[in-house]
Amino acid sequence: MSTPYIEKEVDGDKSSDVVWHSASVSHDDHVQLNGHKAAVLWFTGLSGSGKSTVANAVDLMLHQQSVKTYVLDGDNVRHGLNGDLGFSDADRVENIRRVSEVAKLFADAGLLVSTAFISPFISDREMVREQLPNNQFIEVFIDTPLDVCESRDPKGLYKKARAGEIKNFTGIDSAYEAPVNPEVHVKTAEKSIEACALQVIEYLKANNFIS
Repeated sequence: MSTPYIEKEVDGDKSSDVVWHSASVSHDDHVQLNGHKAAVLWFTGLSGSGKSTVANAVDLMLHQQSVKTYVLDGDNVRHGLNGDLGFSDADRVENIRRVSEVAKLFADAGLLVSTAFISPFISDREMVREQLPNNQFIEVFIDTPLDVCESRDPKGLYKKARAGEIKNFTGIDSAYEAPVNPEVHVKTAEKSIEACALQVIEYLKANNFIS
């Protein structure tokens, strides 16, 4: 027998009968099985600051300690989930909103998930923080001076931005709002990648996220 089609009542863009489904395996069950706390390590900083490099170095160190992890990288997410978004302020906000929802699901599954996104606006990062319970949002400020980021320019983006070939480029013609009080403040121009990653690991140990 075929299932009858039920027409959904729609209020705006959301269906009125979409409800959150409670899973049989709870967040606490996942955390107990994994043997460590869940959190979102939110790496923020200018393009070329070293967000992805440090995030992946942290991920490798955690993996070597048998910690369950995943890295959500800005470029990788724009290949799929956020492939329809540009770089206007509105699209940047939507980019972070979608990523925050994915990160929240990873954290609910008991993982230590790292996100490497410029995420230039304080309000967006605070929105993510407010969505996560029990201090699970850990802001990691990859604080690298603009001139150092521009000298690295691993993708040639600063050169294109200076030439006017790229619009709304953070640090050039679009603002970056630096964190005021991040949980971890990393300066890649002064330390090696390993030392920067260890700074994050030490924070996780000191705050009992990992043993």
